[in-house]
Amino acid sequence: SVDPMAYEAQFFGFTPQTCMLRIYIAFQDYLFEVMQAVEQVILTKLADVPGCEISPVHIRKCTEKFLGFMKSRFDNLFGRMEQLCLQLILRIPPHVLLPEDKPQEMHPCTEEEFQLLQEEIEQLQERYKSEVGAKQALLAELEEQKIVEAKLKQTLAFFDELDNAGRDQGTSDFRESLAFLVQNSRKLQTIRDTVERESKRMK
Repeated sequence: SVDPMAYEAQFFGFTPQTCMLRIYIAFQDYLFEVMQAVEQVILTKLADVPGCEISPVHIRKCTEKFLGFMKSRFDNLFGRMEQLCLQLILRIPPHVLLPEDKPQEMHPCTEEEFQLLQEEIEQLQERYKSEVGAKQALLAELEEQKIVEAKLKQTLAFFDELDNAGRDQGTSDFRESLAFLVQNSRKLQTIRDTVERESKRMK
């Protein structure tokens, strides 16, 4: 298994393995560029040699063979260099803490205490979600109350307009007239019920 070296990544901002991989790729690219430059120099020098029977294809095969030899040697050396760098240079010793982790050293906690803290955090998160839901419900109810209040204001304004219109026409107070109409309608309802009962009895 590969050690992720997460603590080192927290400190450096990148994983040590990524750093070594970039070094390897950079050196490999540089090696390819050097081999191409060497090949061009060899071809230029051979072009000046009269009666040379070495073809560019043969030069390319030799260059590729030499490149393979150099790459295998480099891979062998780089493997050991990578191991040393990851163990001795890019690794944070076990007894060293990062500045942001210093409070853990001053206030250590056991596994059980940590578990209790995790459970408390989960409970607080659930309570927070419940509070947010209740707040949303209250806000929705407040909006409904605002709509009802606006309608009530419109109704009161309508009655005020009727009252003002009645005064302009010389009639009595609109509220008194409305109450009088309600009383008369009840009396008429009672008389109608009485007539219906009498008619049924006579039949």
